Amino acid sequence: MSSTLLVGTRKGTFIVERVDGAWKARLAGHAGTGVNFVARDPYTGKLWALLGHGHWGAKLSVSTDDGATWADNVAQIKYPEGARYIAQDMFEDSTAEYGVGWKVSTKPATLAKLWVIGFGPGGRVYVGTIPGGLFESRDGGASFELNRGLWDHESRGGDLAQAGPDAQTKWFGTPASEGGDFAPGIHSIAVHPRDPDRVMVAVSTAGVIETTDGGRTWRSRNRGMAMDHTPEAEAEWGHDTHFIDQCADQPEHVWQQNHAGVFYSSDGATSWTKVSVPEQGVHFGFPVTADAMDGRTAWLVPARGDNQRTAIDGGLFVARTTDGGQSWTQLRAGLPQGQAWDIVYRHALANQGGVVAFGSTTGNLYLSEDRGDTWITVGNNFPPIYSVRFG
Repeated sequence: MSSTLLVGTRKGTFIVERVDGAWKARLAGHAGTGVNFVARDPYTGKLWALLGHGHWGAKLSVSTDDGATWADNVAQIKYPEGARYIAQDMFEDSTAEYGVGWKVSTKPATLAKLWVIGFGPGGRVYVGTIPGGLFESRDGGASFELNRGLWDHESRGGDLAQAGPDAQTKWFGTPASEGGDFAPGIHSIAVHPRDPDRVMVAVSTAGVIETTDGGRTWRSRNRGMAMDHTPEAEAEWGHDTHFIDQCADQPEHVWQQNHAGVFYSSDGATSWTKVSVPEQGVHFGFPVTADAMDGRTAWLVPARGDNQRTAIDGGLFVARTTDGGQSWTQLRAGLPQGQAWDIVYRHALANQGGVVAFGSTTGNLYLSEDRGDTWITVGNNFPPIYSVRFG
């Protein structure tokens, strides 16, 4: 049974451990600092924290002693000189069809947020950022480089250092950056467990993109997805994927929580099937986690909707499927069923070895040791929780 949780919050990194039959939390570092994501590299054992210092910017932090000490004097992420992106800033426009207009400009790329980290064998470390850059290391994090195959992809307008004034992007923005800029962001990284040259990422807002040649070339993986909020519902690009998760033992099974619903793939994201059941509350939300052994099993924490980001009707529940989304079970035992206003961010739900855990922006951390059938409260007074991972 899994016995350690790594929790990133608005005010520090917490480690939660099972000791003498009880789960106990301790502040393990970065007190007062925003920690967007914290995870352990399964190949080296190092703990990595993605920090948002506000005024001081985004930083990587590493621990080699299980969180007893942290080093910030490690290789840091920095966009190379000349890297640019096409920004599309939204503004109210009563004359436009949907009441909004877009101001398009090309901007120098500067690091707005470190959002997610992923790991592969042979010293591979990947970091997803806002404004939409994937940085990669082949030396265990001693150095990082921007993946130019993805950064210069035609869907982003190509190499903007060489492009003319008519260059266009199909990557739109997310308001999740540290400074509030509306720019694209990479929030999901899935390294294929048997072929490290196959990596999928997900972008807000563009969709799912995959490389099969170690990052030299990339292609969209959005077939079967649909956007219910745009006139081109089945366009190749522009999908507001909230998070993807891949089954470790059966990697052809991939799950996605999307702005427009829940999607499932049984063919390695070659195609997607919508498995939302809105009448059961399974539709909108941010996180999803796939079982490591059974690709047809997944959990998610639904939310009421984009404009009302709270638990549905004041009752918090986790939804679980064991048949690839053909049916869903609402898991409520032990969770608050009245006056619950929790919202769970895309990185704040995880499972391992039959244990499922999630944390909310209201500082509540919940855990189940029986695959979600019953829940306990680990704590109610954490800072807003950004990420939950087993470690």
